[in-house]
Amino acid sequence: MGFYSIVAFFQKGGLFMYPILIVFAIGIAISVERWLQLNRIQGANQKMWDLLQPVLVKGEFDKAREMANEDQSSMAQMLGMGLARQGAVRRREDIEIVMEESMMEIIPQLEKRTPYVALLSNIATLLGLLGTIMGLIEAFTAVANANPAEKADLLSASISVAMNTTAFGLMAAIPLLLFHAKLTSTTGHIVDSLEMASVKALNSISDFTKRQFDKGEL
Repeated sequence: MGFYSIVAFFQKGGLFMYPILIVFAIGIAISVERWLQLNRIQGANQKMWDLLQPVLVKGEFDKAREMANEDQSSMAQMLGMGLARQGAVRRREDIEIVMEESMMEIIPQLEKRTPYVALLSNIATLLGLLGTIMGLIEAFTAVANANPAEKADLLSASISVAMNTTAFGLMAAIPLLLFHAKLTSTTGHIVDSLEMASVKALNSISDFTKRQFDKGEL
């Protein structure tokens, strides 16, 4: 389909093609912004974890606490709160609760605006159907007053034009649904990595505490 064919297809669809295009543009803008943001968060979290994990395994919690406080990533935010509590108490349950509270703050930030992509996909589909219905109403109204010999040709041409909005609505909705699925999947991977890191950090703290206890240092 060439450029002029696309323009002709768009023009034949009528006024409803414009709101569908606007909805599609907004959906794409949100999808791209969220995709870039989630990829940045994922990379920053992985970098922070690669630096923190060896320090946690060695039991150097003061150093780990300092590293977490100097970083702005979600990983550092979560582990930083846990390590801050670790410096005050020894119980695993207390540290775990603090990190779970931090996760409750982080997850809404990761999911921010992503539901709008699915919503806009549904709106594009519905606008396409509404445009087709309105086009069919206009077509049948025009055919009612037309010459009987021209009715069949006029009706088929009008229906063809009216279906353009449904086609365009679906063309806009499908990519947005795919973007939504990708964003949801990426968000899930980030949450899983944070949960994995919290468990490993808790295990490192527990192991260090146990070693100290065995040595009689606690």
